[in-house]
Amino acid sequence: MLVAAAVCPCPPLLVPEVATGAAPELDAARAACTDALGLLAAARPDRLYVVGPAGEGAHGVFPAGSTGTFAGFGVDLSVRLGDDGGRPAGDDGSRPAADRPLPVSLAVGAWLLGRAGWADAPIEGLAVDGTATPDVCAGIGRGLADSAERIALLVMGDGSACRTVKAPGYLDERAAGFDAEAARALGTADAAALLALEPELAYELKAAGRAPWQVLAGAAQGADLDGRLLFEDAPYGVGYFVAAWS
Repeated sequence: MLVAAAVCPCPPLLVPEVATGAAPELDAARAACTDALGLLAAARPDRLYVVGPAGEGAHGVFPAGSTGTFAGFGVDLSVRLGDDGGRPAGDDGSRPAADRPLPVSLAVGAWLLGRAGWADAPIEGLAVDGTATPDVCAGIGRGLADSAERIALLVMGDGSACRTVKAPGYLDERAAGFDAEAARALGTADAAALLALEPELAYELKAAGRAPWQVLAGAAQGADLDGRLLFEDAPYGVGYFVAAWS
């Protein structure tokens, strides 16, 4: 059963080493993410799933011990998703290395968890196909919720990338309304409203959080959680939200 969730944005710029001189611009977002992770720890989950979007060929399960890197952004920085203590040992007692690098969204999640010193529950990563339908996403979420008595989710994903003319997707007049509804749904733990977000519109607005948010919605069905919006802004023309459900 889902007992808590934290929703965080996943731009590499959240990592100060990547943002360099612009790092202070996202200090408030980082602080909100830390607060949301604290609420996850307070829920005392049996297992934490880190859920984020990924492109074709990069989605699927990433076990504890999986590593990621920000080398593609010009920074010699690697991160690790928890530890590998829960992975099966080989005949010689060794533990197999994760065989795929974390996609960027999960690497940012791993960085947040490392920064917070997470040691409160075993971790597993799940990269979601950004084109998955709402029904598929909800089904994934229900499966996660059924996997342990007390599970928590760290859900990584951004809103639209079309809020200004300098945004990655340029200006789209529909972006502000999409983000406003996403923020309202995330801040009130409105699972039905999250599931109602249209995949086609989200794709056109480059809203990478749509599929992970709908996984959260599926996991939350019947959990009767309350939500709080801890941060909302659109620096660089991209919608960033931090929310906590408990």
